[in-house]
Amino acid sequence: MEYLIAKWLHVLSSTMLFGTGIGSAFYLLLATMSRDSLKVATVSRYVVVTDWVFTATTAVFQPLSGFWMLSLAGLSWSTPWIAWSLALYVLALACWLPVVWIQLRLRDIAAQAASANSRLPPAYWRFFGWWAGLGVVAFVAFLAIFWLMVARQLPFAG
Repeated sequence: MEYLIAKWLHVLSSTMLFGTGIGSAFYLLLATMSRDSLKVATVSRYVVVTDWVFTATTAVFQPLSGFWMLSLAGLSWSTPWIAWSLALYVLALACWLPVVWIQLRLRDIAAQAASANSRLPPAYWRFFGWWAGLGVVAFVAFLAIFWLMVARQLPFAG
């Protein structure tokens, strides 16, 4: 029963982590594509809060619940699909950490543009490019992790 609870919490947490990340990215992308600095300022403020409340907490809980399940199941971290999942998770977090800082910059730049009733400046677009690029890498890493968790094997293993 304990393993079932750990697994349920792990799946619930991954759903919140991935869903919040995709939702936040989608709304910030749509706001940014509108080129309306007030809209971007508003949405980016909410994205920053959402990242701290949901993404940060589930990003910490995910490996904890995963390690809890490993312990209960008697599996080793060196099991290939687990090792790859952990490596991809580290990659995704390595992308997410700069994204947190970038989102703060996007929020501040958009707020300044909105208060001046002006367009988003070139600096916003440079940061946005980095935000999008890092987001794509993290997204692909998470898709691969989901595949590994479900298939429990490597696509290139015999």
